[in-house]
Amino acid sequence: MHDNTLTRPDHQALFRHASEWRGYFTTKQAKACGFEPNLLNYHVKYGRFIRVRRGLYRFRDFPGMPHDELVQALLKVGIEEALISHQSALEVLELSDVIPNIISITVPRSRRYLRAPEGVRLHTSSREIWPRDRVERNGIRMTAAARSILDSAEVGLAPEQVELAVWQAIQRGLTTKTELVSDVQDRSAYVRAIIERALEELSREIRVR
Repeated sequence: MHDNTLTRPDHQALFRHASEWRGYFTTKQAKACGFEPNLLNYHVKYGRFIRVRRGLYRFRDFPGMPHDELVQALLKVGIEEALISHQSALEVLELSDVIPNIISITVPRSRRYLRAPEGVRLHTSSREIWPRDRVERNGIRMTAAARSILDSAEVGLAPEQVELAVWQAIQRGLTTKTELVSDVQDRSAYVRAIIERALEELSREIRVR
């Protein structure tokens, strides 16, 4: 990305950046590549860009995809460290049967004063998000399976949904029993009990088979 001193529009830079976000970009990101509002309007008029909503655009050449609203929400939050998380991440990973009615995004504790966009719930945590806690699925930056399961349990996802997510994640190789046992140690007794019960049930099911 170029800085705000750029005077000539850099189409390639904007395209490269948008390619990381399924073709979406913000007015601020466009300006960093030399696209002032009048130039954005020009490209919208002639079909190169699509105006999704105020301040948000998409290259016409990128088709819409499932969960595009999550990418749009990350761009509205506007910081690189933001990750789709909790039940929203479980839905993308197809873990449990949860259908969230709001988009969950986790940001660093230092960003706790950010204002949540409409339709978004911002979560902050003093727990560091390690590299293995992050994944990218089809252009969506999000928390990995184990982190998503534990965070969801901590905010009150129904135990049966947590247990289902644990089973599915392990069976599909998205996490392991060892990883969950390790990561759950600094969680509440309530969350530890749910995870331990899920792992016990899974072990019992495997033995029966």
